[in-house]
Amino acid sequence: MARQRIEAVIFDWGGTLADYAAIELIDMWRIAAHHLADHIDIPEAEILARLTAVEERMWARTTTDARAASLSDLLGEATRELGADVTAAVLEEAGTHYLDTWTPHIVHDRQAVEVLTALRARGLRIGLLSNTHWPPAYHEHFLERDGLVDLIDARAYTSEMTYMKPHPEAFRHALDAVGVTEAARAVFVGDRLFDDVFGAQRAGMRAVHRVNSRVSTYDVRPDDTIERLEELVPIIDGWLREA
Repeated sequence: MARQRIEAVIFDWGGTLADYAAIELIDMWRIAAHHLADHIDIPEAEILARLTAVEERMWARTTTDARAASLSDLLGEATRELGADVTAAVLEEAGTHYLDTWTPHIVHDRQAVEVLTALRARGLRIGLLSNTHWPPAYHEHFLERDGLVDLIDARAYTSEMTYMKPHPEAFRHALDAVGVTEAARAVFVGDRLFDDVFGAQRAGMRAVHRVNSRVSTYDVRPDDTIERLEELVPIIDGWLREA
């Protein structure tokens, strides 16, 4: 029996469309701690350590119940941890510098534009679903910088959602965003076997695993596997011919 025809391909971001960036949390919070130290009576080194610990605890919690966390959640908890009222102006300044520190490290796959363009030429809708607590504007910054934003029809960030991958609701949100009513008509591409492959298949989608030796393994069998992003197009072509 022929499979249902594919209507959309939805991608993970970090490790899939963007190169995996193994950046220590302490480096990412250094600028924020420097700015906060000018406004509260806590040494900069202590702020840095406590901010890092807050973020680590929040990510640890998301792995237990898949509930999403936003930047406002993170900063609210950080404010409670520090016992200080951190003003919006300070947060905005720290957030801007935080984003700037990522800019040299975030690099989209060199084949991303070509692959997305090829899939769109086949009449497929393109989506993105990323587990993140950062606001959409942060991610949009990089997509716009590298010419990808107009190639992705719908972009879903869990910082604005109730659940993260692998929860089925996260995938349903992305499917709705690209206008696909039947999950079997969509393919998810990601580098994490648990969050991406297991999550997508449980939601009823086909899943392609982009191999990444730097993330955790999980006992699940993807519908197909790629080492390089450009290997995806022939796989999709084969599935389109089956329909």
